[in-house]
Amino acid sequence: MRRGLALLCALLALPVLGVLGSWLAFDAGAMEILRHQAQTVLPGYAGQSLVLAVSVGVGVAVVGAATAAAICLFEFPGRRFFEWALLLPLAMPAYVLAYAYTDFLQYSGPLQVAIREATGAEGALWPDVRSLWGAVILFVLCLYPYVYLLVRTALGERGVHMMEAARLLGAGLRRRVVEVAIPLARPAIAAGVALAVMEVLADFGVGSYFGLTTLSTGIYKAWLVMFDRIAAAQLASVLLLLVGLLLWFERRAQRKLRFAASRSGAVHGADARPVQLHGHRAALALAVCATPVLLGFVVPVAVLLRLLWREATTSEFGLPLERFAQWSLTSFKLAAIAALCAAALALALGFVLRLHAARSARGRRDGLALGARVVSLGYAMPGAVVAVGILLPVGWAQAQWPQSGIGALFTGTIMGLIYAYLVRFSAVALQSVEAGYARLPASIDDSARMLGAGRARLFAELHLPLLKRSALAAALLVFVDVMKELPATLVLRPFNSDTLAVVAYNFARDERLAEAALPSLAIVLVGLVPVVMLSHALRRKA
Repeated sequence: MRRGLALLCALLALPVLGVLGSWLAFDAGAMEILRHQAQTVLPGYAGQSLVLAVSVGVGVAVVGAATAAAICLFEFPGRRFFEWALLLPLAMPAYVLAYAYTDFLQYSGPLQVAIREATGAEGALWPDVRSLWGAVILFVLCLYPYVYLLVRTALGERGVHMMEAARLLGAGLRRRVVEVAIPLARPAIAAGVALAVMEVLADFGVGSYFGLTTLSTGIYKAWLVMFDRIAAAQLASVLLLLVGLLLWFERRAQRKLRFAASRSGAVHGADARPVQLHGHRAALALAVCATPVLLGFVVPVAVLLRLLWREATTSEFGLPLERFAQWSLTSFKLAAIAALCAAALALALGFVLRLHAARSARGRRDGLALGARVVSLGYAMPGAVVAVGILLPVGWAQAQWPQSGIGALFTGTIMGLIYAYLVRFSAVALQSVEAGYARLPASIDDSARMLGAGRARLFAELHLPLLKRSALAAALLVFVDVMKELPATLVLRPFNSDTLAVVAYNFARDERLAEAALPSLAIVLVGLVPVVMLSHALRRKA
């Protein structure tokens, strides 16, 4: 079992090795391609990706930290509602937000039409939302919850007590926020910003729909438009390097969160309560929390519902319900298979890692533990990089053994998609299972062994019943992630296997936004599942 899991981990790491291995075949032709990219498209790809990443990082830091500070440090009307409502934009994929706001804000959209009719104005009232800065705002609206969650956790542990201690020492409210709360939350802000920026670099849907020239859209264009696998691999390796640096930065910031999680030295007692706000200060806190929820969830959902109603009542053809059922079935099938496989892999890997944890404690190297860490890197890999990393070794194998049919296996069936989903999302399932195992004391394993239980019985009769919730959570998270995944599905899907995400993207690309509303709403509805789970978990901790 251990060897089989080690082999499986190696297979899941193959896309990374495939992208990096493309440099081993570096010859004069590849050098010429790289030089041509450096002189033409690469500066534009890298520059626009950098501007997008930095701008979104600053935006999510401000919005996420401000909302978390308002919830944790102050008391105002509606605070309990916004504790969980601020998580709702997590259910909204960035590309769905882009489709909704494009229809809402464009020249022929309802907002500009209403303003022109009311005021008599002519021409466009504002620039097209499909721009770099429009993408920045949309990304901030759907990614700020990463910072909000981590900062809320950090401030929830010690923020109120430290603020109360500063008040007793004579510090005013402004000084308490600037000199106590913000430094306390700095590691959490850094970790949340790193996660959000990784999502931005991995994005394809918004960049492609808005016509941006980012590294992710460049990879797709090089592979499927210019049919240049070397250029695609080189761009993928650059993007992989950037994501790897961000992942290292995020892990470093996460380690510093241990300081924020400690309660030592905190001021306890009934006086350590959130500061009660009144008047204009309470109204400001309410506006800070209401604005991202309104713009990041309520407005786009309302726009999509309006589009859906218009398509159902005024369109000559009506809603394509039969095709929608087929798309939903395909999406559900792929997501269910990937979720079950990822949860099973996580349970098996978590069990073996637990059995061999003593080796690490005695200073012995554990190759499987290293393999598990490598698998965890897959979640940070953009979907475009995963697709290129799969197709490169598959193409090489097909060239070596033309009669094997390995190319058709990965591109003509769902095998390639399931493989890509496992590469990307196995880390999500493994993290959930490892969190479940962390709550099980090692002494219960020792007791079971003393009573004569073997490994199979130990797992089936002891661990598995105790890990049911963790395994279910792992499967649900992977299910939702697969439902929303776009770039790898767009590249690897076989004929007649369109998912809801791909269909929504294709409709929006063809300017058929009304038809894109139905699959987009279905994706948002599924995305609400982990948000509800997370909200309940946070309430239990509180």
